[in-house]
Amino acid sequence: MQPTQPEPAAPAGPRSADTRPFIPAHLIERFDRQRAAYLQHPEPDRAERRDRLRALRRLLRDNREALVDAVNRDYGHRSPFETLYCEYFVALDSLRDAERQLRGWMRPQRRRVDWMAFPGAANRVIPQPLGVVGVIVPWNFPINLSFVPLAAILAAGNRAMVKMSENSRHLATLLMELAPRYLPEDVLCFMADGDGLGPAFSSLPFDHLLFTGSGATGRAVMANAARNLTPVTLELGGKSPAIVAPDYPLHTAAERILWVKLLNAGQICTTVDYVFLPEGSVDAFVGHCKRLYAQRFPDLNGPDMTSIIDERSYARLHRTLQDAREKGAVLINLAEGQQSDAARRKFPPHLVLDPTPDMLVSTREIFGPVLPIRTYSDRQQVVDYINAHDRPLAIYPFTHDRSLQDFYIRRVMSGGVSVNDPLLHVAQHDLPFGGVGPSGMGHYHGREGFETFSKLRPVFRQGPFSAVQWLFQPPYSRRAQQVLDLLIRLRG
Repeated sequence: MQPTQPEPAAPAGPRSADTRPFIPAHLIERFDRQRAAYLQHPEPDRAERRDRLRALRRLLRDNREALVDAVNRDYGHRSPFETLYCEYFVALDSLRDAERQLRGWMRPQRRRVDWMAFPGAANRVIPQPLGVVGVIVPWNFPINLSFVPLAAILAAGNRAMVKMSENSRHLATLLMELAPRYLPEDVLCFMADGDGLGPAFSSLPFDHLLFTGSGATGRAVMANAARNLTPVTLELGGKSPAIVAPDYPLHTAAERILWVKLLNAGQICTTVDYVFLPEGSVDAFVGHCKRLYAQRFPDLNGPDMTSIIDERSYARLHRTLQDAREKGAVLINLAEGQQSDAARRKFPPHLVLDPTPDMLVSTREIFGPVLPIRTYSDRQQVVDYINAHDRPLAIYPFTHDRSLQDFYIRRVMSGGVSVNDPLLHVAQHDLPFGGVGPSGMGHYHGREGFETFSKLRPVFRQGPFSAVQWLFQPPYSRRAQQVLDLLIRLRG
């Protein structure tokens, strides 16, 4: 029997009478503690925000080896270099960048005053903290996708509750132990997943909720948040294509695409999900991939190839390849002759040639080291194919032709774009990151992250004289009507 939902203390109670998941008392207590702290001190100054950002950097610096080891244990095997490069360094760099930009981000913005408010009136937009922000973190980059959002959330003056993935148990346990040593729990708290915590977490009346994960789970998160009218930022995923143009050197494209596809064993929402090649270039591309893989990964079971996260995902990738083979695709095992370590879930990278629309590699996000290859003879074919499917999180055109770059950027809508090198737009601090449509909504990173987690509050200050009050008080005179008619003619 479903346990009875306890009545939380205000203001954490439900805002409507509709059914919602059971929320454990400890979750409500943590939320109430942060909300009370926010109400008591709603707008930390720049020095306090700077100190919180520095505290997170100290947490990372002081515990580097323990953090890398925890992620490795959660994966079964995670390349230590990839953890340091894709997560640890990026998190440190984001925190430092937020600290450097903080003064400018916090500065109130002057806005133009309508002429009817002259003389003496002033308009400002003041960024103010929203309050308590919830963050739901996936397992694939758990340090990066915790600390990079926290850089923006804490820079904006908020408090944060962070729920880790069920596949990040070792890291979650470590962060739950470490975080209180650096920041009070009414500013930041981490929690591990389990016992249905996810739906309960997304049902709390946060002032903003950030979710990174699958589209299916994102829909459920948004539905739970909607009960409280909680605004959401959803970073989802999808099938992001690379498009190699005839003018681009094929060996360079293969080198850059394969690097991204095998990074973290392909378990990246912005990885290259599939590639478009000009007709007649497949054999050469395959040859380059074989050569590059042999150079970079002489042993599939070596330290540089990351494991697939769990048995379910490992089996899913096998089913995906089996489905493609049964439906007529040609499979090329780049690790041919190397033994796969099934116990550590080291999955051999594959190219899939001649994929058809009904194959799993064509209909589902792959999230692993499997790369379907499609061919085209005309650029409009590429545009039509991509636009017939969900809008991707990114597109990756490879061409030195600026007009062709612009053609793809203007004709295909996606969350972001990297030209001639996939993925790297995500690493630019001054570019917003986010999806569009089924690949997500909202932005964070850099200034856009600060603004996402702030209320950009408009403030109008009237001067000593008010023309509106002088002209337009009832009973409305003939003079008021004449002035209004004149204004309408001038603006008509």
